[in-house]
Amino acid sequence: MSEETALRVMVVDDHPMWRDAVARDLAEAGCEVVATAGDGLQAVRRARAAAPDVLVLDLNLPGLPGVQVCRQLVGADPSLRVLVLSASGEHADVLEAVKSGATGYLLKSASTEELLDAVRRTAAGDPVFTPGLAGLVLGEYRRLATEPAPATADEPGAPQLTDRETEVLRLVAKGLSYKQIAERLVISHRTVQNHVQNTLGKLQLHNRVELVRYAIERGLDGV
Repeated sequence: MSEETALRVMVVDDHPMWRDAVARDLAEAGCEVVATAGDGLQAVRRARAAAPDVLVLDLNLPGLPGVQVCRQLVGADPSLRVLVLSASGEHADVLEAVKSGATGYLLKSASTEELLDAVRRTAAGDPVFTPGLAGLVLGEYRRLATEPAPATADEPGAPQLTDRETEVLRLVAKGLSYKQIAERLVISHRTVQNHVQNTLGKLQLHNRVELVRYAIERGLDGV
């Protein structure tokens, strides 16, 4: 999956045959499937022990819902990438998953090739959505931006971003993938990731959803 080491992936789904099939496809494509789980509590426990790069997660899980699994794991480790793989295309489910920290959302009707591509892109930090859902998520970003900002957002002494960090943030808010940003700015993909992680740390934000909201609130998406 990468030039140096195999991508570490964990698969969570309560249907054994589906879970095994996804894990097998990923392994055959060169991923290292470090763990699988069939319920929410087991998923949290095993993910913390296995430390995957990407968590392929179903939402409908016994014990603990998928959004709660995502929220707990990403909250504890913001570097974890979560790709939701769900049978549900309901808008509420998609938005809840993204708000909980998921990087992408793919329907189970996707082909094996689409899944593998989505896992690779998710690992790189790019937002991946089944066609038609990306616009929904961006629309929600904009809706959130119309809500009152936290009272502390514009207080004097707020963290200052470098010109490059602001430039990257503006492109993130416009919906560009990390790869597209790297090409636009003629820098490496890893440098883009570093800028985003530094910006998250400075602003005390936890994921791309919060980052885009921050940018849109300040009009950076239209500059």
